[in-house]
Amino acid sequence: MKRSLLYLLPVCLVMACHSSDPNLPHVVIQTPAGDIEIELYLRQAPKTAGAFLSYVDSGFYKNASFYRVLNEDNQTTGSPMSNLIQGGIWKTNHNKAVSLRGVPHEPTNQTHIQHTDGVISLARDKPGSGTTEFFICVGKQPGFDFGGENNPDGQGYAAFGKVVKGMDVVRTLYARPESNQSFTPQIPIYNIARK
Repeated sequence: MKRSLLYLLPVCLVMACHSSDPNLPHVVIQTPAGDIEIELYLRQAPKTAGAFLSYVDSGFYKNASFYRVLNEDNQTTGSPMSNLIQGGIWKTNHNKAVSLRGVPHEPTNQTHIQHTDGVISLARDKPGSGTTEFFICVGKQPGFDFGGENNPDGQGYAAFGKVVKGMDVVRTLYARPESNQSFTPQIPIYNIARK
């Protein structure tokens, strides 16, 4: 009996390590520089995180890309500064990106997810227009929060998760060559998949 309990203990420990909160699913962004693991906040931002997860599950991010970067050297002097990398399917599957219905906007004053280092957020034009395109903050970006100065409508962007592993990969990508805020060349996203 004691021997069988000894064998059972490691199995239980392994299972405990792999169990996760269903409200905090993880996805992995696969890039040439390495993987970026994101924890999604389904409870705080159910519409945004749920839509992103549905795009992941539908395979939309196979052969996607990081195509935009904002840093201190490529923004207009006097305007609100931003630091981020942006990706999605805008450049690789534009027709799919524009065919999707926008996700209802979940501002940070409702979700309480602030745009801090490593936070992932939905790119958009007007509130409720965001779909497959996303950005990852490099450093704290309070101008993206509700009432912030980086969006004229004052609604901010819809943050919905955070990098939990691979922020070094984000910084490596952030430092890649760019021209007029576009990575040159674009950086492949091989896929985004659930962990």
